[in-house]
Amino acid sequence: MQKGLLLGLMSGTSADGLSIALCSRGGRRLEVLKFANYPYPAALQARIIAARDLKAPGLSALNFELGRLWAGMARRFCRANRVPYGAIKVIGSHGQTVWHSPGAGGHTLQIGEASFLAEETRRPVVCDFRPADMAAGGEGAPLIPFMDDFLFGGGAPVALQNIGGVGNIAFAGKGVRTFGFDTGPGNSLMDTAAAELSGGALTCDRDGAWAAAGEPDVKKVRALLEAPFFRRRPPKSLDRSEYSLAFIKENFGPLFNRRRSRDLLATLNFFTAASIALAFRRFAPRGTRELIVSGGGALNPALMDNLAALLLPSGVRVRSIAELGIHPLAKEPACFALLADLALEGSPNSCPSATGARGARVLGKLIRP
Repeated sequence: MQKGLLLGLMSGTSADGLSIALCSRGGRRLEVLKFANYPYPAALQARIIAARDLKAPGLSALNFELGRLWAGMARRFCRANRVPYGAIKVIGSHGQTVWHSPGAGGHTLQIGEASFLAEETRRPVVCDFRPADMAAGGEGAPLIPFMDDFLFGGGAPVALQNIGGVGNIAFAGKGVRTFGFDTGPGNSLMDTAAAELSGGALTCDRDGAWAAAGEPDVKKVRALLEAPFFRRRPPKSLDRSEYSLAFIKENFGPLFNRRRSRDLLATLNFFTAASIALAFRRFAPRGTRELIVSGGGALNPALMDNLAALLLPSGVRVRSIAELGIHPLAKEPACFALLADLALEGSPNSCPSATGARGARVLGKLIRP
């Protein structure tokens, strides 16, 4: 096993599990060597999503609980892939976002105590990446455009869309000043509706099966896309709470029942795709003819079909990042492995053109064992 390996951990706004990527870096090359995703039990997912309303003792307890859990998952990952801890240069852990409120006087909170990772592995860990960007006047999100520029900044103009709990897009390429922003709902609305309508038996609309069997309310979606957020110019970012069960009930009440479940999922799926297509059409640099999709949404055929159909008139090719050899769920943990490696070196690892910060900063807090 080679030395100087990087380990990245990501628990996204969908709160459905921990993704771990083992990477190597050479210059401006980042290779994902191994990847695994460790799903959370439905009860833990529900607790994480509800964490924003916890009082201090409960939030503190969950912070440590996740830290211990992730340390155990990292141990399981390294043993399964025969990676000795000594071969790891640094670990990057994004943490679990429980609150993100950007803008003037804004604040953000990611939990999952990283000291447990450092204690387990005896390797340096970098965590809590967002606050430094916000202290510099940025929104603290999105952070992935830095990796997009790192990987795609020298090629033809391309759009990189991640579909996690919320959606975020970045534009990169030769002659493009890399920038990115949140596009709107990702999987959050679909996941919430599937869980509620199934009585908790489902955590998502697997393979987009319900959505593919229903008919979307296109008129309703067009009305929702008139909301101020979709018209704002970037930088801009969202918290998962923007697209909650309350949002579904308020805006899709007539569809919110078991009899209309397929039509509801079809509409939510189309809403997510349409918000992404709108962002692309409004802000893509001239000559951008490809949208590369990562995140859990890339595993939803109905969503990918909707995206392809919406962007076809613009001559844009939509494809999964899997075609480039990276698992759709591996991109985000790989990004935090990269950010951690640069932070350990003291090198800037932010993209101020995406977040609106006053300049590039070294993001992340270092824990040494």
